[in-house]
Amino acid sequence: ILKSCYGPAGRLKHLHNGVGGYVCTTSQSSAILSRVSVSHPVLRVLMASVQNHVSRFSDCGLFTAILCCSLIENFKSLNVASCTVIKISKHLLSLCMDYLKSEACGCRVSVDFSSVEMLFCLVRSVLTSKPACMLSKTEVDHLTMLILKAFMFTVPCHVEANAVLGKCIIVPVKGRRAADSTVLPGVLIETPEIQPAKPLAVKRTCSNAIKMALFCVSMTGDFVSPEGGTVKVHHGISLEMSELNQLLKIGKQLVSDEVGLVVCQKVIHPSLKQYLKENHLIAVERAGLSLMEPLSRMTGSKPIASIHSLSPSCYGNLKDVRVESFASKHFLHLIPDNTVVCSLVLCNRNETAWDELKRTCETAERVLQLTIKEPLAFLGGGCTEAHLASYIRHKTCCLSTRSFKDMDCSQTQYQLVADGFCRSLESVACSLNHDGGEILTDMVYGHCWFVPSGFPSVSNWSGLISRCGCGVNGNTENLNWRLLQSQFGSPVVHVCPEEPSVKAADFLTLDCFAAKCSGLQVALETANLILDLSYVIEDQN
Repeated sequence: ILKSCYGPAGRLKHLHNGVGGYVCTTSQSSAILSRVSVSHPVLRVLMASVQNHVSRFSDCGLFTAILCCSLIENFKSLNVASCTVIKISKHLLSLCMDYLKSEACGCRVSVDFSSVEMLFCLVRSVLTSKPACMLSKTEVDHLTMLILKAFMFTVPCHVEANAVLGKCIIVPVKGRRAADSTVLPGVLIETPEIQPAKPLAVKRTCSNAIKMALFCVSMTGDFVSPEGGTVKVHHGISLEMSELNQLLKIGKQLVSDEVGLVVCQKVIHPSLKQYLKENHLIAVERAGLSLMEPLSRMTGSKPIASIHSLSPSCYGNLKDVRVESFASKHFLHLIPDNTVVCSLVLCNRNETAWDELKRTCETAERVLQLTIKEPLAFLGGGCTEAHLASYIRHKTCCLSTRSFKDMDCSQTQYQLVADGFCRSLESVACSLNHDGGEILTDMVYGHCWFVPSGFPSVSNWSGLISRCGCGVNGNTENLNWRLLQSQFGSPVVHVCPEEPSVKAADFLTLDCFAAKCSGLQVALETANLILDLSYVIEDQN
């Protein structure tokens, strides 16, 4: 199921619960694994492990799952004890991680945040790997720039010791073209009652700012008694009127403090709304819990949790408030002085495609967040897997006899496990091909090359291929190709250029460095855990 979903040409899956209802069309691991029910305990372990990785990194879920399954299959087929396989595979993993994190690594590139080219390639690679988004090339380029722009909004202008990235809020607009998507600084709150035709008059302070109060408590005036408690009320006293009077008292203080905008997480009493409107205050209700933290951070306001006490220090400030319309929806646009929060108005043709695009945009944003911490990226298109397999084959040929003694294994056992490990890496690269063409690797850079389907197996492939999977290398020199999963491997002679030219970057496919490193570790550790299982004990009652 997962191999057939992998990559830009991955096959889509229709998922539903068997009794009707919502149908999900996707090729993303997060959507598939959360909707597929499995009963076998070993599959539960594998799925839980991959889902945990995806919850932390958002990317490389399919890579992790496919590699893990392939490792289990290849290691199980060996006539080597599981404990020995685990020891050797841990040593192979350490070789991989040391190489991938070294300056000599030939399958990674530096990501320069002072230039947009590499960042553009990174985001575009995420978008093009999800065909269920149903995007044209123009739409991919448009959304790539929007995601980059939204991410840049969330980066603080003034970096302190403990800098924290802001937040991008995705606003859904379904039934429109993806090209209609846009990104705006600040927060959009849907307000059907506000008519865009009317000019918006907002009360401002003497410094031309808009003072804002943010309430995280219900302002309906309903009295909720403590659970299990008793409330004593004097004769002739109405609790409802008492609460309403308190709300109006709060309203008078808001007017007195020159507040221009009141945002409430829950509902505002109609009488209070009318009073605020008469005094030229804009009142927004039902903002929802998800907007409380972004609004607080963006405006500097402190959420007010009681209608019985109101401190002027709780207020925040806005630069401007406007009305925006997208499709048939009307929004109040809250514009801050310093942008660390933005709104991505995300459009797509239908609900299914929009859901897939939303997940993809969230993945792209997470990839950028991980990359700003560690400004590196792996070469995509199967090239990192093919290159790493070639490197491990070369490295394991040079091990000393002492190394085999330390692992308590023979050289033959080590080579068998190493070959199974490399074949597993290569099988992930091969999973990108869904059309039946040949898959090659060159013996200079160890990259992955895809021959179009319909051509017979020949020894001279130079006329059929133009670029490797990641796009860095072109067919401009004698690279001496061989089939990727042929019986005999060859060592890599050279490494790739560390910083490809801008011309090369036009074709570049990149993978998230942190997510793929974690995926490699999770896949092997999960495979080892499953190989080490001796018994499964279940209660059948």
